[in-house]
Amino acid sequence: MNLVETRGNDGQRPAIVSFSEAILDPLCSYGGIYVPESLPTLGLPFLTRHLESDYKTLARAVLDRFELDISPAVIDEALALYDGFDDPHHPVPVRQVRGDLFVAELYHGPTRAFKDMALQPFGVLLSHLAMARNERYLILAATSGDTGPATLETFKDRANVKVACLYPDGGTSDVQRLQMVTEDAANLRVIGIRGSFDDAQSALKSLLSAETFKHRLRERGTHLSAANSVNFGRIIFQQIYHLHAYLELARQGAIGLGDQVYLNVPSGNFGNALGGYYAMKMGLPVRKILIASNRNNVLTDFIRTGVYDLRDRHVIATTSPAMDILKSSNIERVLYDLFGPTRTRELMAELDRERVYRLDEVELQALQAIFAADYADDEEVDRYVRETFEECGYLMDPHTATCFKAHETCRDAPLPGIVYSTAEWTKFSPTIASALTGAQGSHDIDALKSISLASGKPIPPMIQQLFERPVAQPTVIDKQDIEREVLAFL
Repeated sequence: MNLVETRGNDGQRPAIVSFSEAILDPLCSYGGIYVPESLPTLGLPFLTRHLESDYKTLARAVLDRFELDISPAVIDEALALYDGFDDPHHPVPVRQVRGDLFVAELYHGPTRAFKDMALQPFGVLLSHLAMARNERYLILAATSGDTGPATLETFKDRANVKVACLYPDGGTSDVQRLQMVTEDAANLRVIGIRGSFDDAQSALKSLLSAETFKHRLRERGTHLSAANSVNFGRIIFQQIYHLHAYLELARQGAIGLGDQVYLNVPSGNFGNALGGYYAMKMGLPVRKILIASNRNNVLTDFIRTGVYDLRDRHVIATTSPAMDILKSSNIERVLYDLFGPTRTRELMAELDRERVYRLDEVELQALQAIFAADYADDEEVDRYVRETFEECGYLMDPHTATCFKAHETCRDAPLPGIVYSTAEWTKFSPTIASALTGAQGSHDIDALKSISLASGKPIPPMIQQLFERPVAQPTVIDKQDIEREVLAFL
């Protein structure tokens, strides 16, 4: 597998790199990111062959088609981490909630969020590469709530790797914050910043591309990489569960192989949706990909109008905070695939310079042939959470709830929809308690207990234990101090 650059090549670095080179050094010319030079074909024969395959077998078959420059033994070790999920045989259960709406639950790993699906195996790959090269790496991660805990979990105590994780202070749920600040492994540093996720992500991208910062790292014998979905090592694993969910619908008799479905994704940084897009390009029978947002609905506006406009927009705090994002990095990979590197570079330069770019009519039609979008505000999210529990007995988190709105408004044919549930209800318990009972201002532990009592669902041990662990990472700083804090950690 080879990868190329979304904005073209500047002549200062290789125009084509291997998979391992791309995950070790994920940013490239003109501030772009890496994409596959080509995708394998996974058509109906592939799906038929894996109709009865378990998740790990399917994952191994997909990765084999990409011909990664990673040894089979290391890939097997990485995929074996799915054995630590709630049910080793079914790490991603797919449940029919009502009628033609199915939910793929991606949160049954150690940090109770979908980021475990990619970051658990990714951590094994990167640390093995570092050890094989006898090199040390600093992994940067910026999180809106779920990437951080999953990154810390996969890299803690791994050889040749240190992690600096940035999160917006006050911009995550209490459980998400506790998952980060109670980590005490010596190779981890958690840094709260006074600002939004967009501030954290911008700081991460600036450090990844800053030559002075890289020089200071080299003085310390350290290389630089990232765990955010700008790293294609994340995206390659996020394609697999879309294929798995489709096969699950076929196994349940909801569809026949070859029938089209909708993929319905709660989207912030667009990595989850991009995985679905690549699966569609490889041959998954998808009618459209539905993008669900909250009131930070820049993606809704973009898909409806072709205008990506950040002018006069500020991040709005919502009850679905992992999607409180305005600048979605992985849109760039879709732009590249649809319009090529020259146009992508032009559009991204306009966004950096003017905080807005516009597709022409032909480009917009190409985008809308694949995507449709809607958003749900906090009141609608509460209603979907409450009604779905009362009518179906199904308990979901607020991000998943935004997809129920898109399921109602975005389909243009009566086909089944697969909603991707990105987090367990335990990560946002005060919001869920408020939706179910109207109780306001509950502390997380009280909300967890009340929901558990009402629903009969136990609080997972890894969540319960958070409230008994001491805070080991109390640092909160201004965003201009990030580089100094990271260097001090090293």
